Amino acid sequence: MFHILVVDDDKNTRRLLKAVLEAEHFTVSTADNGKTALEVLDKEYIDLAVLDIMMPEMDGYEFTKTLRECKNNLPILMISARQFPADKHKGFLVGTDDYMTKPIDEEEMILRIKALLRRAQIVAERKIEIGNVILDYDSLTVTKNGESQELPQKEFMLLYKLLSYPGKIFTRIQLMDEIWGADTDTGWETVTVHIGRLRKRFDGWEEFQIESVRGLGYKAVKKV
Repeated sequence: MFHILVVDDDKNTRRLLKAVLEAEHFTVSTADNGKTALEVLDKEYIDLAVLDIMMPEMDGYEFTKTLRECKNNLPILMISARQFPADKHKGFLVGTDDYMTKPIDEEEMILRIKALLRRAQIVAERKIEIGNVILDYDSLTVTKNGESQELPQKEFMLLYKLLSYPGKIFTRIQLMDEIWGADTDTGWETVTVHIGRLRKRFDGWEEFQIESVRGLGYKAVKKV
C-alpha cells in the first residue's frame, strides 16, 4: 500500500485530502509545514508528497528544493491557490513533479497521483513490464517469454520513453531533445528512421504498438 504525505497549513484541507486519499486505500500522514514534513520523512517511508506552497516556517518551494539538493527523488505534487504561470514555473524549477491549482478536482488529483507513482516505480526498478514483455533499462534488452534481444542504445531509449508514458503524444523535437540532446546536429528525421526500425522489429507484437499522430508526433499504446 502506498504511503502519501499531505503537507498543508490549513487543518480543514489536510482533513479533506486525507479522507479522499484514504478512500482510495492510500496510507496517509500529514504535516502542517515543510519543516514538520521533513521530520516525518526522517521517521517514515513516504512514497509521494502532496504539497501546499504557502506555509509558515518552511514553504513548499523551500521544502522541495531541500529534498532535491539532498538527491531525494520523492515524487511531489504541488497544490496551490497561486495560479500565475510564474508560480508554476518556480515549482518545476525547484523540482516538483506536477502542479495543480485550487480548487482541486479530487478525481483528477487521484489520477495524477497514480500516474506519478507509476513513473516513480518505473524509474526505481528501471524496468517496464507489459504482459509477457519486459524492457530492462540497464541491459538495453526487450524480453518476451524468456527470449531477449538487445537493442541499439538510441532505439531502446526511444522505446522506453514512449512506453513510460503510454498514450502521451511526443513531438519529434521533444524526442530529439530528450534522447539525442538539445545540442545535437542530427536532424529530427532521425527520429522517424528509428521509429521505423522499432515498428519493423516489433511488428506483430500484441503487447504494444507505436502510433503516428498526424501533424504532431508519436505515441505508444499498450494493448494488454
